[in-house]
Amino acid sequence: MNTKSVGFIGGGRIATVFLGGWSRANALPAKILVYDSNQETADKLKARYPHVEIASLADAARQDIVFLAVHPPVVASLLPQVGTALRADGVMVSLVPKFTAEKLTELLGGFKRIARMIPNAASIVGKGYNPTTFSNSLNEKDQSELCSLFAPLGKCVEVPEAQLETYAVVTAQSLTYFWPQITMLASLAESSGLTHAEAYKGIEGMLLGAVAALRDSGLSSAGVQDLVPVRPLADEVNTFVGAARPKLEEMMAKLRS
Repeated sequence: MNTKSVGFIGGGRIATVFLGGWSRANALPAKILVYDSNQETADKLKARYPHVEIASLADAARQDIVFLAVHPPVVASLLPQVGTALRADGVMVSLVPKFTAEKLTELLGGFKRIARMIPNAASIVGKGYNPTTFSNSLNEKDQSELCSLFAPLGKCVEVPEAQLETYAVVTAQSLTYFWPQITMLASLAESSGLTHAEAYKGIEGMLLGAVAALRDSGLSSAGVQDLVPVRPLADEVNTFVGAARPKLEEMMAKLRS
């Protein structure tokens, strides 16, 4: 169990992902305080994770490590209140895209001990891919402590801050495009005789191999796809990709603006 106290500002989906990943790995921090402006959201989190303490905004912000887990539109109005409560030796980990460390410092009244992460929903089962950047105000010990806290969630990959918004689209939001297809394939497999475990084991192996083939075969994307002789969904895939890319580009542009 991690001995650092943790505060969450925001008790919704991302807090649930983190608590789920830590709980699954038996690595819940010893003290977790959560603030959420919506009492129903806070109560649901508490019911699922009784270890959590529901707290005021100020109390959540006074912990050793404070996670900013709110929607971007409320950040500018919320952070000045948070900045007055943060401890000088504390760390804020922003899980919010769009707001740079420099902007966060400005909104927090000069507080510089900041890390930023783009969390991945698969962290709930310890399989996340979580690109992270650390401000210059965090030394090696700070960074090592944060990486230890993040480790049960999956891969914590240090990247330049300028890349975080790209990862927000490519590794975080893109799951919503793949999951319905995976669910459909698993349902098809189970209705045709495979067990739930067999279906997902086969799909997992296929997906890992598919990425490796594109990355490592030396063939073009078209060349890799041509290795499969029968492609019953070729037209539908082309339509989907043609529609999806502009939407993702639009989202990326919004996050970078």
